[in-house]
Amino acid sequence: MSSVLVDAHAHLDHYEAELDAALAEIDAGPILTVAVSMDLPSYQRTQAIADGHDWIVPCVGVHPWNAASWADRLDELGDAVVESPMLGEIGLDYHWVEDTATYPAQRDVLAFFLRSAAEQGKIVNLHTKGAEQDVLELLRRNEVRRAIVHWYSGPRDVLDDLIAHGCYFTVGVEVLTSKRIRQIARRIPDDRLLTETDNPGGWTWLYPGEVGMPSRVSDVVTRLAEVRRSTPDAVENQVQANFVRLIHNDPHMARIASLLTARG
Repeated sequence: MSSVLVDAHAHLDHYEAELDAALAEIDAGPILTVAVSMDLPSYQRTQAIADGHDWIVPCVGVHPWNAASWADRLDELGDAVVESPMLGEIGLDYHWVEDTATYPAQRDVLAFFLRSAAEQGKIVNLHTKGAEQDVLELLRRNEVRRAIVHWYSGPRDVLDDLIAHGCYFTVGVEVLTSKRIRQIARRIPDDRLLTETDNPGGWTWLYPGEVGMPSRVSDVVTRLAEVRRSTPDAVENQVQANFVRLIHNDPHMARIASLLTARG
């Protein structure tokens, strides 16, 4: 199979002047890009951006940072949830969100999306910062196993439990700078490893003043190869194989599966 880079978590609607250049990188790679959203308007922008770009998967979600303003408006998401091939970015955040009064709304919104995922047979793309155990419990309660855990940085025991539950895990640009993330990256099983950028903001968070471009995912692959005592080609091929396995027989991802098969 001809190799394809995988960026399993990016925010394309956050690009401004660099958007055209970012799309050119995705098309040229190609870089299979799971384009998550923060809420319904974010999803609608992402859909428009993805139009005409085969390797982009636009996903609807409500980020935990925005959950409080959507908990009473979930009915507005119905059509988008049905048409979206994956659901994300969704999850919980007890670390960056200090207002504990929002936590029940976060849990309600996540539960809504997990119920939808279970009913519709869809993959979810998860934010877990500081709330890893609660996310795991909601996955179990809603019997959702096909999950991408984005940028995991939590406790080792919960990581092991998420692995046992069947989750896949993205490693992103922080692997370039963080010993803790490199330790986590070594612990993820070969067959659960995915790559991401969380760009444009992921790179900017590490390197203020610099805009993160899609091609930075190749830097992640290179560093992962060093961390896991492998080669960039082997990591790239493993990640692609993992994504293919994750979407196998998923009718919502048939278009992407066909693209990948055509490169075989």
